Amino acid sequence: MKVVLVCGSPRQNGNTQKILEIAQATLKDEGVETELILLTAKTIKPCIACNGCRETKNKTCAIKDDDFQEVFDKIIDAEGFIIGSPVYFGSATSQTTSLLHRAGYVSRGNGGLLKGKVGAPVVVARRAGHNFTYAQLALFYTINEMTVVGSSYWNVLFGRKPGEVLDDEEGVEAVKRCMKNTADLLKRYRS
Repeated sequence: MKVVLVCGSPRQNGNTQKILEIAQATLKDEGVETELILLTAKTIKPCIACNGCRETKNKTCAIKDDDFQEVFDKIIDAEGFIIGSPVYFGSATSQTTSLLHRAGYVSRGNGGLLKGKVGAPVVVARRAGHNFTYAQLALFYTINEMTVVGSSYWNVLFGRKPGEVLDDEEGVEAVKRCMKNTADLLKRYRS
């Protein structure tokens, strides 16, 4: 069992990365193999809806950039996929949406490569925009026939300064519970 966690923040060592590191540690404690991918140093251009992925049917995107295919292949090879994004102007970052739009297009154009995977969004904001961004990311899971894992509350956390997210005890606990639920669900699927 493997879960790929992707941090859609353009900032390294920011709040989104810090909470995803906690999510990763929780999954590892539950016996799940993990990989955390930071989009901060990656080049993933936006989807242009060219339909090249649907025409070739080779599980690749027609846009050639440095990093999309490597990240996408890791997501496809895993049983679980967690996406984390800070809120920028009321929604997910452009790094996050570029990855998700292209992943969704390639997946759906090639017979549903994401179908059956489990995961959940994790959202961090200074003040507002959590609910919309959480819903925005959760909708990606559902349109791709993935299972969204729940928790005792939504995986939304508050924090602006680096590390401040760790002070949101309720948010941290919700993410930990969600990761335990993710591991439990993966174990059930496996048996």
